[in-house]
Amino acid sequence: MTTPQALERHLLQSRERIVAFVRARLGDADVADDVVQDASLRALRAAAELRDESRLPAWFHAIVLNAITDVHRRAKRGERLAAAVSHEAASGELPAEVAAELCRCFEPLLPTLKPEYAEVLAADLRGEDPRATAERLHLSPTNLKVRRHRARASLRARLEESCRTCARHGCLDCTCRSP
Repeated sequence: MTTPQALERHLLQSRERIVAFVRARLGDADVADDVVQDASLRALRAAAELRDESRLPAWFHAIVLNAITDVHRRAKRGERLAAAVSHEAASGELPAEVAAELCRCFEPLLPTLKPEYAEVLAADLRGEDPRATAERLHLSPTNLKVRRHRARASLRARLEESCRTCARHGCLDCTCRSP
């Protein structure tokens, strides 16, 4: 079993080399320090799992690589989300590849909303053209946008009540999403 002291020794001896390794892959010294810190915490929490202390350098290297991969994943998610927000702002709808990633934990909450809010969100989910929705509901396009905004805010509040993880971090990284 690896002791916290052995891990600490390894980190003290290798920290500069590890930070340089991470910096070379991420290009940012501050991010590299954060990644090494995060990897160190992960290693400390899991140190008892490592039975052979001689494997410590390779084991910690794997943890660092996973932390680097997580940074890249978060960056890609952030880029997709930014693109989705930009696209949504321009068109009022999410791109198909982003919509496919969203979890569906919100669907059971739709009937708990005001009926006019649920109807607007359901129309969005069906991919109905906003002009057709406005016409069908006898609303002006501006009134539809206001109602859609209020419906989303109401749904967000329901999500915060029922699923704090999703509401806080966004559904792109939701644990309730089926594989």
